Amino acid sequence: MDINDNIESPLVLRISFNKLFNQYQHLIEADNDYIASNAKRVLAIADKYPILRDGFSDINLLEKHQKEIEAVLQDSFSPILTKNEIKTASIPLYDFTFNSSERFKSIIKAAGDDFELQIINMPGDQTYIIACTIILQFCYGYNISFKRPFFYEIPDKNGVLRYYKILYNADFTEITPKENAPQITQEDYEMLLDNFENIDLWKEKFPPNSYDFKGFVISNIFDVTDDQSISNIKSSLIGEDKRKSEGFMKKFYEVFQSLFGINNLEVGFSIYNKEEEAFERVYGVGMNSFLLNNLDSKSCTDALCEWSYNRLLNENKYFSISDVARDYQQCKGKAPHIKVLNDQGYKSAIFAPIANENGLMGILEIVSKEPKVLNSINANRLTDVMPFIISAVERSKNEEENLIEAIIQQECTSIHPSVHWRFEKEARNFIKAQMAEKEPSFNKIAFDNIYPLFGQMDIKGSSEARNLATQKDLTLQLKSIQAIIEETCKLEQLPIYEQYIFQIKSFLKDLEENFQVDSEQQIASFIKTEIEPIFKHIYTFEDLKPKIDEYFNHINKDVDVLYHHRKQFDDTIAYINKEMAALLDQKQVEAQQMYPHYFERFKTDGVEHNMYIGESITKADSFNPIYLYNLRLWQLQVMIEMENAYYQMQSNFPVPLDVASMILVFNQPLSISFRMDEKQFDVDGTYNARYEIVKKRVDKAFIKGTEERVTQKGKISIVYSQKEDENEYLRYVKFLQSKQYLDKDHEIVELQDLQAVTGLKAIRVSVLYHKDKNDKAFYTYNDLMKEIKA
Repeated sequence: MDINDNIESPLVLRISFNKLFNQYQHLIEADNDYIASNAKRVLAIADKYPILRDGFSDINLLEKHQKEIEAVLQDSFSPILTKNEIKTASIPLYDFTFNSSERFKSIIKAAGDDFELQIINMPGDQTYIIACTIILQFCYGYNISFKRPFFYEIPDKNGVLRYYKILYNADFTEITPKENAPQITQEDYEMLLDNFENIDLWKEKFPPNSYDFKGFVISNIFDVTDDQSISNIKSSLIGEDKRKSEGFMKKFYEVFQSLFGINNLEVGFSIYNKEEEAFERVYGVGMNSFLLNNLDSKSCTDALCEWSYNRLLNENKYFSISDVARDYQQCKGKAPHIKVLNDQGYKSAIFAPIANENGLMGILEIVSKEPKVLNSINANRLTDVMPFIISAVERSKNEEENLIEAIIQQECTSIHPSVHWRFEKEARNFIKAQMAEKEPSFNKIAFDNIYPLFGQMDIKGSSEARNLATQKDLTLQLKSIQAIIEETCKLEQLPIYEQYIFQIKSFLKDLEENFQVDSEQQIASFIKTEIEPIFKHIYTFEDLKPKIDEYFNHINKDVDVLYHHRKQFDDTIAYINKEMAALLDQKQVEAQQMYPHYFERFKTDGVEHNMYIGESITKADSFNPIYLYNLRLWQLQVMIEMENAYYQMQSNFPVPLDVASMILVFNQPLSISFRMDEKQFDVDGTYNARYEIVKKRVDKAFIKGTEERVTQKGKISIVYSQKEDENEYLRYVKFLQSKQYLDKDHEIVELQDLQAVTGLKAIRVSVLYHKDKNDKAFYTYNDLMKEIKA
C-alpha cells in the first residue's frame, strides 16, 4: 500500500530521513564524545539501510524497518519524556503518523477503537492549495504566511472532548520540482495571491504529482483544552440568533464539559429582572433554568436563601454546592435553591453571577448529577470564561431592549415602511451633526404632490347601542340595590331607608324616560357614597349577608360597577375592529406589491384608513396616474369584501350591530408632513386642510333636502366634488356590478352643505352579499337579513 494512494496533491510523498542524517553528519566532529558516538550510531543505520535516506512511500516498509526508525528518532523521541510529551512523526497535512510518544498512544487508546484521528480544522478542499503555498515558499522563496493553528479533537476515556494543538517542525523536509512542473513567475504569484479559492488555477500552476516531497515532520502536540474551551465559548456567544438554534445548547454543554473535564454536566441560565426583583427564564431552544425548574419566573427571595441572595446579588460572587444531598439534610429542605436542585436529582452545582458595573444581569447555573464533581476549587475555571458570558448577556440585553423599542414603535407609534427611508435619512444626518459636534436637529419630514385616499367602515348606531347597554346595566344594579333595601326595611324600620328607595325609583324612572349624558355619573356617585356605606352597616344582619354577597359578586372589580351589557357591547366593538383591521392589513400587503404607498388605519367605532400615493413617497422616478386609479379601484373592492366578511361573522357578535362604509375622493394632490408632537402625518396648507375638515364631518352629512344620512347600512357611499371623479368611479361601479360585487341600483345624490364645505355629491350603491365564503348566491342587505333569520 502506497502513502500516495487516494491522495490528490501536487506533492509525491516519500518518507525520508536524509536531512536528519545530514544533521548527524555534522555532529561526528563534535567535541562531546557521547554526541559524536551517538551520531556515528545513527549514521551506521543510514549506511546499512540506504532506503531510509533515499525515501519510500510503501507503508509496509514502515513496519519492516520499525526498530531502525525508532533508533534513528531516539533523540527526537526521548524515552525519558515519552510518557509526558505528546509527539508524533508524520506526513504534513495528512492524518498519517508512523512514530509517536507513549503519551500520544495512550490518548488514542482512551479514545476508543472506533476513533479516527483527523485534523478538525483542515477543510478537505483546501489541502491541495495549502500544499501549493508550501511549495511557493520552499522552492521559490515567496513567503506566504499561512500560519494557522491546526487541532485534533480527541475524546478522553469518559467521552469528554479534549483539544490538542499541532505545531509542525519541518526541518527535515525537502521539496523539489519535477521536470513537468511549470516554472512559477512573478506574474503567476501575483495572480495566485488574489485567487486562493480558485482550485482550477492552482492545479494549472501546480499540476498533481509535479513536485517531490522527501522527509517527515515532527508534530509537537499540546493539550489546549482550557484555552480552546474558552475560545469555543466566545465563538458560541458571538453568533446571532443562537437561542433559535437547536444545536446551540448541546454544543454549549460539550464546551463546558471539556472546560471542567466532566461528562455529566449541564448548563442553565436565568435572567435577573431588577424591577420585579425576580429571576426569569431565558426563552430559546433547549434553554433551561435549574434554579426555576418548571417556573417562568420566581422572586429572588423565594429562589435563594439569605446567604446565597447576598452572595449573588450584593457581592456578585459565585458559590458552589459540592454535595446537594448533604446540604439538603443539614438545612432540612428550607434553603430554596438546595431544595430545587434536590427535587431535580442534581448532586452538585455552581451558581455564578453574570454581572457588570451596573449590577446583576443573570445567573449562570452549572449542575451535575454526580456529587462533589462541581466544587469551589474547579469553580475557579469560570474566571476566564465569565467576561465573554457577561459581554454576550450585555449584548443580548441591548438587543432585547432594541427589540422592545421596535415593538413599541411598531405597535404604538409605527412608521410605515413606505416612508421609513426618509426617517432613516434624517436620522443619519442627525447622527452626522452630533459626531461633527454641531447642533443636531431633526428636520421637517414632508412629502409633496401626493394623492390622498380615505375610507371608513363605521358601526351604525354605536352611540345608541352603548347608551342602551349602560341603561340596562344601571337598571339591573339599581333594582338589586332596591330589593336589598326593601328587605332591610323589614328588619330595621328607619325612614332613611324609605328615602333611599324613593331615590332609587327616581333614578329608574329617569333611566327609562330621560337618560342624560351625566346620568351614569350621578348614579355611580350615589352608589359609591351612599349605598355602599349602608351595605357595610346592614351586613351585620345574617339574613342580608347572602344577598349582599351576591350583589358584590355581580360587580366587576375592574370598573367597580355591574358590567354585563356594556361588556357585551365593548367586546363586540373590539371584535369588529380586530377582525376588520386584520382583513384590511392582510389586503394591504397585496396592494403594496402593486405600488408602494403610505398607509395607516385607526380603530374607533369601526375602522378607518388613510392612504397617500405619489412620486415623493416612493423615492423613485416611477409614478404614473395609473397606479392612483388602480389603488382607488382596489380600495373600493376591498371595502366591499370587508362588508361581506363583516356580515358573515355578525352572528358571532354578542350584540348584533350594523355597519356602513364610505369612501372620500379628493382629486387634487396635496402635501403632508410628520407632526413630531402628535407622532403622525397631517396635511399641510390652508387649502389642503379642507380635506381634513371633510373627512371628519362627511359621514354625518345629510342628503340635501332630507334628514337621511349619506351613509347607510348595506350600501357603499362614495363622496366627491368633481365631475371627473364621478365619471371615474361610475366606471369602477359598473365594472364591479359586472362582477356581481355591487347591485344595479346606484344613485347620485347631493349633500347638504357642511360648515366651510359646499358642493359635495355621493354615489350610493348596494353591496351584494354571500351568506358564507362558499355561498355562490348573491343577496342584497335586506335579502341577507331575511336569509339569516329564516
